[in-house]
Amino acid sequence: MESRNQTSASEFILLGLSEKPEQETLLFSLFLCVYMVTVVGNLLIILAISTDSHLHTPMYFFLANLSLVDLCLATDTVPKMLVSIQTQSRSISYPCCLTQMYFFHFFGIMDSVLIAVMAYDRFVAICHPLHYATIMSPGLCGLLTGGPWVFSCFISLTHILLMTRLVFCGNNELPHYFCDLTPLLRLSCTDTTINRVFILVVAGAVIATPFICILASYARILPAVMKVPSTGGRRKAFSTCSSHLSVVVLFYGTTIGVYLCPSSVRTAVKEKASAVMYTAVTPMLNPFIYSLRNRDLNGALRKLSNQKIASSS
Repeated sequence: MESRNQTSASEFILLGLSEKPEQETLLFSLFLCVYMVTVVGNLLIILAISTDSHLHTPMYFFLANLSLVDLCLATDTVPKMLVSIQTQSRSISYPCCLTQMYFFHFFGIMDSVLIAVMAYDRFVAICHPLHYATIMSPGLCGLLTGGPWVFSCFISLTHILLMTRLVFCGNNELPHYFCDLTPLLRLSCTDTTINRVFILVVAGAVIATPFICILASYARILPAVMKVPSTGGRRKAFSTCSSHLSVVVLFYGTTIGVYLCPSSVRTAVKEKASAVMYTAVTPMLNPFIYSLRNRDLNGALRKLSNQKIASSS
Protein backbone atom coordinates (compact mmCIF):
# COMPACT_ATOMS: atom_id res chain seq x y z
CA MET A 1 0.00 0.00 0.00
CA GLU A 2 2.86 2.37 0.69
CA SER A 3 4.24 2.06 -2.82
CA ARG A 4 0.85 2.97 -4.29
CA ASN A 5 0.70 6.17 -2.27
CA GLN A 6 4.13 7.27 -3.50
CA THR A 7 4.44 9.63 -6.47
CA SER A 8 6.27 8.12 -9.41
CA ALA A 9 8.59 10.17 -11.61
CA SER A 10 6.92 11.67 -14.68
CA GLU A 11 10.22 12.04 -16.55
CA PHE A 12 13.85 10.95 -16.46
CA ILE A 13 17.10 12.78 -17.09
CA LEU A 14 19.38 10.96 -19.53
CA LEU A 15 22.93 11.77 -18.45
CA GLY A 16 24.30 10.60 -21.80
CA LEU A 17 27.67 9.12 -22.64
CA SER A 18 29.67 11.89 -21.00
CA GLU A 19 28.92 14.53 -18.40
CA LYS A 20 31.77 16.76 -19.64
CA PRO A 21 30.42 19.60 -21.84
CA GLU A 22 33.67 19.92 -23.79
CA GLN A 23 33.22 16.38 -25.16
CA GLU A 24 29.68 16.88 -26.43
CA THR A 25 30.65 18.47 -29.76
CA LEU A 26 32.96 15.57 -30.55
CA LEU A 27 30.33 13.01 -29.52
CA PHE A 28 27.67 14.73 -31.61
CA SER A 29 29.85 14.78 -34.73
CA LEU A 30 31.01 11.20 -34.22
CA PHE A 31 27.56 9.70 -33.68
CA LEU A 32 25.99 11.78 -36.44
CA CYS A 33 28.52 10.30 -38.86
CA VAL A 34 27.96 6.80 -37.45
CA TYR A 35 24.19 7.12 -37.82
CA MET A 36 24.36 8.51 -41.37
CA VAL A 37 26.67 5.66 -42.44
CA THR A 38 24.31 3.18 -40.76
CA VAL A 39 21.26 4.54 -42.60
CA VAL A 40 22.94 4.72 -46.01
CA GLY A 41 24.70 1.35 -45.67
CA ASN A 42 21.68 -0.64 -44.55
CA LEU A 43 19.33 1.02 -47.04
CA LEU A 44 21.74 0.19 -49.86
CA ILE A 45 21.84 -3.46 -48.75
CA ILE A 46 18.02 -3.62 -48.68
CA LEU A 47 17.67 -1.91 -52.08
CA ALA A 48 20.36 -4.03 -53.73
CA ILE A 49 18.81 -7.29 -52.51
CA SER A 50 15.25 -6.27 -53.38
CA THR A 51 16.09 -5.07 -56.90
CA ASP A 52 18.49 -7.82 -58.00
CA SER A 53 16.69 -11.07 -58.84
CA HIS A 54 19.93 -13.04 -58.44
CA LEU A 55 19.87 -12.20 -54.73
CA HIS A 56 16.35 -13.48 -54.12
CA THR A 57 17.62 -16.40 -52.07
CA PRO A 58 17.09 -17.31 -48.40
CA MET A 59 20.54 -16.06 -47.35
CA TYR A 60 20.00 -12.59 -48.79
CA PHE A 61 16.38 -12.53 -47.65
CA PHE A 62 17.59 -12.94 -44.06
CA LEU A 63 20.34 -10.37 -44.64
CA ALA A 64 17.80 -7.81 -45.88
CA ASN A 65 15.72 -8.40 -42.76
CA LEU A 66 18.83 -8.03 -40.58
CA SER A 67 19.67 -4.72 -42.29
CA LEU A 68 16.13 -3.45 -41.67
CA VAL A 69 16.29 -4.44 -38.01
CA ASP A 70 19.76 -2.87 -37.58
CA LEU A 71 18.50 0.37 -39.13
CA CYS A 72 15.50 0.47 -36.79
CA LEU A 73 17.61 -0.41 -33.74
CA ALA A 74 20.01 2.47 -34.39
CA THR A 75 17.12 4.85 -35.14
CA ASP A 76 15.50 4.04 -31.81
CA THR A 77 18.48 5.23 -29.75
CA VAL A 78 20.98 7.41 -31.63
CA PRO A 79 18.72 10.29 -32.88
CA LYS A 80 17.38 10.94 -29.38
CA MET A 81 20.94 11.20 -28.08
CA LEU A 82 21.88 13.60 -30.90
CA VAL A 83 18.84 15.80 -30.18
CA SER A 84 19.66 15.83 -26.46
CA ILE A 85 23.22 16.99 -27.15
CA GLN A 86 22.13 19.62 -29.65
CA THR A 87 19.29 21.10 -27.58
CA GLN A 88 20.90 20.56 -24.16
CA SER A 89 17.60 19.03 -23.07
CA ARG A 90 18.26 15.63 -21.52
CA SER A 91 14.78 14.94 -20.17
CA ILE A 92 12.55 12.20 -21.53
CA SER A 93 8.97 11.68 -20.40
CA TYR A 94 7.96 8.41 -18.75
CA PRO A 95 5.70 7.30 -21.69
CA CYS A 96 8.44 8.13 -24.21
CA CYS A 97 10.96 6.25 -22.09
CA LEU A 98 8.78 3.13 -22.09
CA THR A 99 8.20 3.48 -25.83
CA GLN A 100 11.92 3.71 -26.52
CA MET A 101 12.55 0.74 -24.25
CA TYR A 102 9.90 -1.31 -26.05
CA PHE A 103 11.37 -0.77 -29.51
CA PHE A 104 14.93 -1.20 -28.26
CA HIS A 105 14.15 -4.66 -26.91
CA PHE A 106 11.92 -5.50 -29.86
CA PHE A 107 14.63 -4.89 -32.45
CA GLY A 108 17.39 -6.17 -30.16
CA ILE A 109 15.63 -9.53 -29.82
CA MET A 110 15.01 -9.60 -33.57
CA ASP A 111 18.71 -9.00 -34.18
CA SER A 112 19.72 -11.88 -31.94
CA VAL A 113 17.26 -14.36 -33.44
CA LEU A 114 17.99 -13.37 -37.05
CA ILE A 115 21.74 -13.87 -36.56
CA ALA A 116 20.97 -17.40 -35.29
CA VAL A 117 18.62 -18.01 -38.24
CA MET A 118 21.40 -17.00 -40.63
CA ALA A 119 23.71 -19.53 -38.96
CA TYR A 120 21.10 -22.24 -39.56
CA ASP A 121 20.82 -21.16 -43.19
CA ARG A 122 24.60 -21.52 -43.62
CA PHE A 123 24.47 -24.92 -41.89
CA VAL A 124 21.88 -26.22 -44.36
CA ALA A 125 23.67 -24.69 -47.37
CA ILE A 126 27.05 -26.22 -46.51
CA CYS A 127 26.12 -29.48 -44.78
CA HIS A 128 23.06 -30.37 -46.92
CA PRO A 129 23.62 -28.58 -50.24
CA LEU A 130 21.57 -31.03 -52.33
CA HIS A 131 18.51 -30.56 -50.12
CA TYR A 132 18.98 -26.82 -49.53
CA ALA A 133 16.18 -25.67 -51.84
CA THR A 134 13.79 -28.20 -50.35
CA ILE A 135 14.61 -27.47 -46.70
CA MET A 136 14.81 -23.68 -47.00
CA SER A 137 11.43 -23.39 -48.68
CA PRO A 138 9.59 -20.04 -48.90
CA GLY A 139 7.24 -21.23 -46.17
CA LEU A 140 10.08 -22.01 -43.76
CA CYS A 141 11.86 -18.74 -44.57
CA GLY A 142 8.66 -16.84 -43.86
CA LEU A 143 8.27 -18.70 -40.57
CA LEU A 144 11.89 -18.07 -39.55
CA THR A 145 11.43 -14.34 -40.08
CA GLY A 146 7.77 -13.83 -39.17
CA GLY A 147 7.99 -15.92 -36.00
CA PRO A 148 10.67 -13.73 -34.38
CA TRP A 149 8.60 -10.60 -35.08
CA VAL A 150 5.68 -12.04 -33.09
CA PHE A 151 7.97 -13.42 -30.38
CA SER A 152 9.83 -10.09 -30.02
CA CYS A 153 6.56 -8.19 -29.78
CA PHE A 154 5.34 -10.44 -26.96
CA ILE A 155 8.57 -10.32 -24.95
CA SER A 156 9.01 -6.55 -25.31
CA LEU A 157 5.40 -5.88 -24.34
CA THR A 158 5.81 -8.07 -21.25
CA HIS A 159 8.89 -6.05 -20.23
CA ILE A 160 6.88 -2.83 -20.49
CA LEU A 161 3.92 -4.19 -18.55
CA LEU A 162 6.25 -5.29 -15.76
CA MET A 163 7.84 -1.83 -15.74
CA THR A 164 4.49 -0.06 -15.36
CA ARG A 165 3.97 -1.69 -11.96
CA LEU A 166 7.12 -0.06 -10.57
CA VAL A 167 7.31 3.29 -8.79
CA PHE A 168 10.18 5.77 -9.26
CA CYS A 169 10.03 8.11 -6.29
CA GLY A 170 13.64 9.14 -5.77
CA ASN A 171 16.45 10.11 -8.11
CA ASN A 172 15.31 10.37 -11.74
CA GLU A 173 18.78 10.74 -13.31
CA LEU A 174 19.49 7.82 -15.63
CA PRO A 175 23.23 7.20 -16.21
CA HIS A 176 22.69 6.20 -19.82
CA TYR A 177 21.95 7.73 -23.21
CA PHE A 178 18.67 5.86 -23.72
CA CYS A 179 16.07 4.11 -21.58
CA ASP A 180 17.25 0.60 -20.83
CA LEU A 181 15.92 -1.91 -18.32
CA THR A 182 18.86 -2.42 -15.99
CA PRO A 183 19.62 1.28 -15.26
CA LEU A 184 15.90 2.00 -14.77
CA LEU A 185 15.47 -0.83 -12.30
CA ARG A 186 18.20 0.68 -10.13
CA LEU A 187 16.13 3.86 -9.82
CA SER A 188 12.96 2.13 -8.69
CA CYS A 189 11.96 2.36 -5.03
CA THR A 190 9.77 -0.76 -5.24
CA ASP A 191 10.61 -4.44 -5.39
CA THR A 192 12.10 -5.36 -8.80
CA THR A 193 12.61 -9.08 -8.19
CA ILE A 194 10.04 -10.17 -10.78
CA ASN A 195 11.56 -7.85 -13.39
CA ARG A 196 15.08 -9.11 -12.77
CA VAL A 197 14.02 -12.76 -12.91
CA PHE A 198 12.20 -12.12 -16.19
CA ILE A 199 15.29 -10.38 -17.60
CA LEU A 200 17.40 -13.46 -16.81
CA VAL A 201 14.81 -15.79 -18.35
CA VAL A 202 14.55 -13.68 -21.51
CA ALA A 203 18.34 -13.28 -21.74
CA GLY A 204 18.68 -17.05 -21.61
CA ALA A 205 16.01 -17.47 -24.29
CA VAL A 206 17.06 -14.75 -26.75
CA ILE A 207 20.81 -14.45 -26.14
CA ALA A 208 22.24 -17.63 -24.64
CA THR A 209 20.06 -20.08 -26.61
CA PRO A 210 20.68 -18.54 -30.07
CA PHE A 211 24.39 -18.25 -29.26
CA ILE A 212 24.55 -21.95 -28.34
CA CYS A 213 22.67 -22.84 -31.54
CA ILE A 214 25.18 -20.80 -33.55
CA LEU A 215 28.11 -22.61 -31.92
CA ALA A 216 26.43 -25.97 -32.63
CA SER A 217 25.88 -24.99 -36.27
CA TYR A 218 29.50 -24.00 -36.79
CA ALA A 219 30.69 -27.15 -35.06
CA ARG A 220 29.11 -28.96 -38.03
CA ILE A 221 29.90 -26.33 -40.66
CA LEU A 222 33.69 -26.09 -40.20
CA PRO A 223 34.42 -29.83 -40.69
CA ALA A 224 32.11 -29.85 -43.72
CA VAL A 225 33.95 -26.89 -45.26
CA MET A 226 37.31 -28.63 -44.80
CA LYS A 227 35.97 -31.58 -46.81
CA VAL A 228 35.08 -29.43 -49.84
CA PRO A 229 37.39 -30.69 -52.63
CA SER A 230 37.85 -27.42 -54.56
CA THR A 231 39.92 -24.55 -53.19
CA GLY A 232 37.48 -22.03 -54.64
CA GLY A 233 34.55 -23.70 -52.91
CA ARG A 234 36.32 -23.67 -49.56
CA ARG A 235 37.30 -20.03 -50.03
CA LYS A 236 33.73 -19.00 -50.84
CA ALA A 237 32.32 -20.93 -47.87
CA PHE A 238 34.92 -19.48 -45.49
CA SER A 239 34.23 -15.98 -46.82
CA THR A 240 30.51 -16.25 -46.08
CA CYS A 241 31.05 -17.85 -42.68
CA SER A 242 33.73 -15.37 -41.60
CA SER A 243 31.40 -12.45 -42.33
CA HIS A 244 28.67 -14.00 -40.23
CA LEU A 245 31.06 -14.93 -37.42
CA SER A 246 32.31 -11.34 -37.26
CA VAL A 247 28.73 -10.17 -36.64
CA VAL A 248 28.26 -12.91 -34.02
CA VAL A 249 31.35 -11.79 -32.09
CA LEU A 250 30.37 -8.10 -32.22
CA PHE A 251 26.77 -8.62 -31.16
CA TYR A 252 26.91 -11.44 -28.63
CA GLY A 253 30.21 -10.35 -27.14
CA THR A 254 28.58 -7.14 -25.91
CA THR A 255 25.04 -8.29 -25.10
CA ILE A 256 26.23 -11.24 -23.02
CA GLY A 257 28.35 -8.87 -20.96
CA VAL A 258 25.36 -6.63 -20.23
CA TYR A 259 22.53 -9.08 -19.63
CA LEU A 260 24.16 -12.34 -18.48
CA CYS A 261 27.15 -11.23 -16.40
CA PRO A 262 26.68 -10.78 -12.62
CA SER A 263 25.66 -7.28 -11.57
CA SER A 264 28.73 -7.11 -9.30
CA VAL A 265 31.07 -6.88 -12.31
CA ARG A 266 28.92 -4.43 -14.29
CA THR A 267 29.34 -0.68 -14.09
CA ALA A 268 27.49 2.20 -15.74
CA VAL A 269 30.52 2.91 -17.94
CA LYS A 270 30.75 -0.72 -19.11
CA GLU A 271 27.02 -0.84 -19.80
CA LYS A 272 27.16 2.33 -21.90
CA ALA A 273 30.23 1.13 -23.80
CA SER A 274 28.56 -2.20 -24.56
CA ALA A 275 25.33 -0.46 -25.57
CA VAL A 276 27.23 1.73 -28.03
CA MET A 277 28.62 -1.41 -29.64
CA TYR A 278 25.31 -3.16 -30.29
CA THR A 279 23.12 -0.10 -30.92
CA ALA A 280 25.46 2.01 -33.06
CA VAL A 281 28.72 0.31 -34.06
CA THR A 282 27.38 -3.13 -35.04
CA PRO A 283 24.49 -1.78 -37.19
CA MET A 284 27.01 0.47 -38.94
CA LEU A 285 29.57 -2.29 -39.57
CA ASN A 286 27.17 -5.03 -40.69
CA PRO A 287 26.74 -3.70 -44.27
CA PHE A 288 30.52 -3.47 -44.68
CA ILE A 289 31.14 -6.90 -43.17
CA TYR A 290 28.64 -8.60 -45.49
CA SER A 291 29.51 -6.67 -48.66
CA LEU A 292 33.31 -6.33 -48.67
CA ARG A 293 33.99 -10.01 -49.42
CA ASN A 294 30.73 -10.85 -51.20
CA ARG A 295 31.03 -10.64 -54.99
CA ASP A 296 27.31 -11.12 -55.64
CA LEU A 297 26.33 -8.33 -53.26
CA ASN A 298 29.11 -6.07 -54.56
CA GLY A 299 27.85 -6.64 -58.10
CA ALA A 300 24.29 -5.78 -57.07
CA LEU A 301 25.49 -2.60 -55.35
CA ARG A 302 27.46 -1.54 -58.43
CA LYS A 303 24.46 -2.24 -60.64
CA LEU A 304 22.24 -0.19 -58.34
CA SER A 305 24.78 2.65 -58.34
CA ASN A 306 25.05 2.60 -62.15
CA GLN A 307 21.26 2.70 -62.46
CA LYS A 308 21.07 5.75 -60.20
CA ILE A 309 23.82 7.53 -62.15
CA ALA A 310 22.17 6.73 -65.46
CA SER A 311 18.74 7.89 -64.29
CA SER A 312 20.14 11.14 -62.88
CA SER A 313 22.07 11.95 -66.07
